[in-house]
Amino acid sequence: MEDIINKAIESFRGEMNCSQSVLTAFADSLNLDRETAMAVASGFGAGMGRLQGTCGAVTGAYMVFGIHNSKKYNNNIESKEHTYAMIQEFDRRFREIHQTTECRTLLDCNLRTDEGQEKVQLNHLTEKVCEVCIADAVNIVIDLIGKEEGIQQSIL
Repeated sequence: MEDIINKAIESFRGEMNCSQSVLTAFADSLNLDRETAMAVASGFGAGMGRLQGTCGAVTGAYMVFGIHNSKKYNNNIESKEHTYAMIQEFDRRFREIHQTTECRTLLDCNLRTDEGQEKVQLNHLTEKVCEVCIADAVNIVIDLIGKEEGIQQSIL
């Protein structure tokens, strides 16, 4: 589990946004090439296009559930229902830890302003908030998929 968390955080520290870092950390286990994962998740960082709505680590996790379930179930209705259930449980757990899934609230600043960007830098919010959200998102995904599969190692 630590390997996949480290992979996600290292990706975030490099060229990827929070959503890309979560989705690409699971790309191999989902039989999804890294470039496609990066492209699909590229607009979801910083709360979707830096609009600071739903946290990118959260949306990256939701994408993992969708791909996982679409590969597991041939029936789209069944796939959607399992995905919705996993997203709802993920949401409950993430909110239990962070009280919100909203980027704006998590960071307590506006990323589209110079003042907000400065606050992020001065207070090391990418490390203190974003990386923690990424790690928590990965942990929850591993737990939910592992419980469903009965073998947590299958996702690693």
